[in-house]
Amino acid sequence: MSTLTARHRRDDVETVEEEDERGETTVEPRAVGRIAARAAREVDGVAADVTAKATVDGDVTTLDIRLPVAYPAPIHGTADRVRAHLLGRTTELTGLRTQRVDITIALPPAEPPKRRVR
Repeated sequence: MSTLTARHRRDDVETVEEEDERGETTVEPRAVGRIAARAAREVDGVAADVTAKATVDGDVTTLDIRLPVAYPAPIHGTADRVRAHLLGRTTELTGLRTQRVDITIALPPAEPPKRRVR
């Protein structure tokens, strides 16, 4: 297995650092959850009240999404589109491989009653 290296040139001196010498980037589960919730809202038919929780283990994440589906969007189709979107989009935005997306369908927020004019 090859390791990545970074080359830096400063004052005509070139240094080479191994990947392990540069440090590591950690993405907190709370940040991953917020990113996933925002990404879920990118899908048509999803109401604004999406919440997401994430677990992170190394470079792998698992998502648990509470998904309000806006009426009259089809629930099953919307959930499938959100799952597919999150598998790619969360990886793109966080660099973590999304292993699993669990979705719980929630009621969308109630609209306030319309006032009748007499």
